[in-house]
Amino acid sequence: MSTNDTKNTKSFCASEYGVLERVILCEPKHMTIRDVINETQKHFKNEGIHIKKAMEQHKQFVETLQEHGVDVILLPTQEKYHEQVFTRDIGFTLGQTIFVAEMASDVRKGEEDVLKEWLEQEEISYYNLIGDHIEGGDVIIDRNTIYIGLSNRTNQQSIDHMQSLISDFEVIGVPFKEKYLHLDCVFNILSPDLALFFPEAFTEKEKSILDSRYELIEVSNEEQFTLGTNVLSIGNKKIISLPVNKGVNAQLRSRGFEVIEVDITEIIKSGGSFRCCTLPLLRESN
Repeated sequence: MSTNDTKNTKSFCASEYGVLERVILCEPKHMTIRDVINETQKHFKNEGIHIKKAMEQHKQFVETLQEHGVDVILLPTQEKYHEQVFTRDIGFTLGQTIFVAEMASDVRKGEEDVLKEWLEQEEISYYNLIGDHIEGGDVIIDRNTIYIGLSNRTNQQSIDHMQSLISDFEVIGVPFKEKYLHLDCVFNILSPDLALFFPEAFTEKEKSILDSRYELIEVSNEEQFTLGTNVLSIGNKKIISLPVNKGVNAQLRSRGFEVIEVDITEIIKSGGSFRCCTLPLLRESN
C-alpha cells in the first residue's frame, strides 16, 4: 500500500496523528442504551441518554473539526441503529485502502451497509472484510506498524488474515481486558514516540512491548472511565479532548500539544468518545 502524497487520492491514512483532512461522522439522533454492551453503558443504563443534548454536543464537535479545516461527512442515520454515532468501528483506512468491517455485535450489524452505500455513491473503492470480526476501534496505525486489539469484537483469526492482506506492514496483536471493549479505550498513539495508555488493561508483557516503543502517558482509573485515552489528533500537535479529563489534558499541554476541549459527555455515556465517533478517510502522510 502506497504512502505517497495525498493530493490526488480520496482515501489515505498512515498514522493516528497526520493532519486530518476528511472524516466520516454520524449524528446521535437515535442513540439509546438498549442492550448493555460495555461497562460504561452499565453505569448509565438507568440514567439514559438525553438525545437533544447529545445532538447539540455532536454539532459542536462537527463545527470544531470544520473550523480546523477538516471536511466532515455525515452518514445518514437510521432508527434501528442506535450506536451509529461510533463510526470508527465500521471500518478503517490503511494506506489508500478502506477496510469495511463485519460487525460482531448483533445490535450493530448492518451499520456497515450504510457506509458501503455511501462509498459506492462517491465511487470510492473499499475492501469488504466478510467473515472477519475486526472493528476499527481495535485498529491503531503508526506508519508501518499496525496494532490490533484482541477483544470481544476482534479475534485472532481476523488479525492473521489482516497480516496476510498487508504483508508490507508489521501487525501486532495486543490482548487487553475485554471489559474495556476496544483497544482505543485503553491505548492511543499521539506521535511517533508518545502514546496514552491505561496500564490496568494490560499484562506485563503488553506493557513491556508498548513501553519499548513509546513514552507512555498513564491515564488514571477516573479518566479512563471518562475515556481519557480516546482523544482525536487532527495533526500539527492539536488534539481534541474532553474538558473533564483535566489530568490527561495537563500532561498533553506539558508536552507541547494544543488541547482543544469539546464537551461530548452525553455521548460518552454509551462508551465512546472522539476517536470512536470518527472514521478518518484522509490524513496527510507524515
